[in-house]
Amino acid sequence: MDPQYCRERIARVAENVERVIKGKPQTVRLAIVALLAGGHLLIEDVPGVGKTMLARALAKSIDAKFQRIQFTPDLLPSDVTGVSVFNQKTGVFEFQPGPIFANIVLIDEINRTTPRTQSSLLEAMAEQQVSVDGITYELPDPFFVMATQNPIEFYGTYPLPEGQRDRFLMAIGLGYPSFNVEKEIALDQMVRHPIEDLAPVISLEEFKKIQNAVKEVAVEDSILDYIVSIVHSTRNHPELLLGASPRGSLALLRTSQAMALCEGRDYVVPDDVKQMARWVLPHRFITKERAKGIANQAHIIDDVLREVPVPVSARASGEDQN
Repeated sequence: MDPQYCRERIARVAENVERVIKGKPQTVRLAIVALLAGGHLLIEDVPGVGKTMLARALAKSIDAKFQRIQFTPDLLPSDVTGVSVFNQKTGVFEFQPGPIFANIVLIDEINRTTPRTQSSLLEAMAEQQVSVDGITYELPDPFFVMATQNPIEFYGTYPLPEGQRDRFLMAIGLGYPSFNVEKEIALDQMVRHPIEDLAPVISLEEFKKIQNAVKEVAVEDSILDYIVSIVHSTRNHPELLLGASPRGSLALLRTSQAMALCEGRDYVVPDDVKQMARWVLPHRFITKERAKGIANQAHIIDDVLREVPVPVSARASGEDQN
């Protein structure tokens, strides 16, 4: 697909979502990048800043099926994936799909349910399928999990294990809106919520084609070396017990391709990699001082990006000369 055409369609989706999520253009773009890259998104922030609305607006904008699952301590894995029910008329068990069978699934407060239920997401997130009673069921395409958790409250929560966090392509926050934006939000919702009037701006099939175009974005060997060098460098940082895994390299590669396409390019430049490293890698770290959150690990990425030499993109430099 033409990169400029993809850029225009992606911008249309972002503009539509921003009708609901006001004053957060970067957050909206990052969510779209995660969806384009075929990964999943973890949002760590306080309640009431628009996490649910972001998922709903994104689903409506691309005409995708949306489901919301509220994670609670009594939630069972079958409440997520589905269950086989005996049909007395036919005399056989029939599978009743759970809410995980949707294009965009919002997992609200993922750290409020037990590790057993949390683990029910692993196969779905990694392989886009679920297994129930020995039978495997394919999930819809595209399939995107957006999970939220409150980083402040610890009572009654079950922190995500490292393996589960590593399966999220990116981790971001929304933050509070500015005074003027918050006033605008209040005025907009005095009578009716803007989400109710939101309509699709592209079809789901067209969005899937743009997703496939992400995989065709060119990555030079020097850029690939740069990506792997950044990830390797995290493993030697003095503040980290464990750096990013090889899955981090793959995530940084794919999100850099998606960001390039958002900019209307069919090739990756170092700036794409540097921009995405700040959102793709920190949640994969295990620090020697585990009390530090993702926000406080930004300086680690800054250290790494200063340390690793930036390559010169042949295609980008060639365009500059033209």
